[in-house]
Amino acid sequence: MPKYLCLQRKLPGGSAERPSPAQMQEMYAMFGAWQQKFTKNLVDMGGRLGDGRVATADPVPDGPFVEIKELVGGYMIVAATSLEEAIGIARECPGLVGPGSGVEVIELRTP
Repeated sequence: MPKYLCLQRKLPGGSAERPSPAQMQEMYAMFGAWQQKFTKNLVDMGGRLGDGRVATADPVPDGPFVEIKELVGGYMIVAATSLEEAIGIARECPGLVGPGSGVEVIELRTP
């Protein structure tokens, strides 16, 4: 079955409000139900991104660079029969798609 990389990212011009503690509890319960529903599709639940640097052959030039973790909130890998199915799985994930954020779903091609 094909695999898809799902990148949670901020949308241009979007600003998401932080949920309240009660909303977070509700979201965690919904997230658990979502995980059970798609257990066979969840290859790697991924997580948030930490520190990193760009690897180059030459020294990285000085300058203000956008850090990828400022754009990408996290990732996961799902298995699905099609891009549309993978998008549907990501779209149903509580807290992943919402005001100010979305998920970029990309097929992982292997030889």
